[in-house]
Amino acid sequence: MPVEKSELSRIERGKYYVANLFLQGVIKAMHLLPYNRRIGAMGTIVRAVAPLVGFRRRIRKNLKLTCPDLPEAEVAQICRDVPDTAGRAIMEHFSPEEFSARQRNAEVTGPGIAAFDDAIAAGRPIMMITAHFGHYLAARVALQTRSGKPIGCLYRRMANPYFNDVYVDAFHRTGEPMFEQGRRGMMEMVRSLKKGGIIAIVSDLHAHGGEELTFFGKPAVTSVLNAELALKYDAVMIPCYAVRKPNGLDFQIVLHDPVPHSDPKTMTQFINDDLEAMVRQHMGQWFWIHRRWKAWNGLGVQPEDMP
Repeated sequence: MPVEKSELSRIERGKYYVANLFLQGVIKAMHLLPYNRRIGAMGTIVRAVAPLVGFRRRIRKNLKLTCPDLPEAEVAQICRDVPDTAGRAIMEHFSPEEFSARQRNAEVTGPGIAAFDDAIAAGRPIMMITAHFGHYLAARVALQTRSGKPIGCLYRRMANPYFNDVYVDAFHRTGEPMFEQGRRGMMEMVRSLKKGGIIAIVSDLHAHGGEELTFFGKPAVTSVLNAELALKYDAVMIPCYAVRKPNGLDFQIVLHDPVPHSDPKTMTQFINDDLEAMVRQHMGQWFWIHRRWKAWNGLGVQPEDMP
């Protein structure tokens, strides 16, 4: 769990400080390249190191669990595409001005456009439910331009407190407000909803304290808090995806039909199913690197059931 610098030992602070210098050095070096080449180069770098840091093994493990009948050629392609997508997203995050300038006028499509525009006109709170797919910040930038309103983001602090400062600063440069995961951030996010604001939340991570739902047909512990908030504050929940185009630099922003209000578990399962359908169309754009299927308090996929 992330901690403050003052809570770390001198050795831990030293390790994090050195790691921060290295990471910032890599980012600064990449910025010597023009934007187009910089994004592609980071994709190439992460794709190259993927086997060394265990990314390919994690991807294969997740695919074997959820899609055991995929041909080997397709699995191998996904193992190449996912690290490339992740690398590009990393460099886009740390190129916020150029990234934002490019994505402000990204194409926005999908059946959820009317619901989004109507909610904006009515001043109704909106929850854009997205995922680690393509690059969700592209959707934030484009929809801020479309709506003329800020879109708040909930983020998770990084373990390295030194590098976290750089990471969060880059987030802020794509828009305000930002809500840090935790009690204070949640209170700020709720205040935004009460005022009819727009917030964007990624919903595809394993969540301690969540409910056992399914994703790709397997038990997946998932937070139902987003649906609870939507019901409490009468917010429109719109699944939203930034699909990376073949050129690797631009995105198509896709808004799906709003999640019907019912009960938190049903609504959250709807979101899981909607994301699964989207991932199946673009298997290389979802971050199969995540440990999405794992156990918590007797729920989820148990270790002995993992391939």
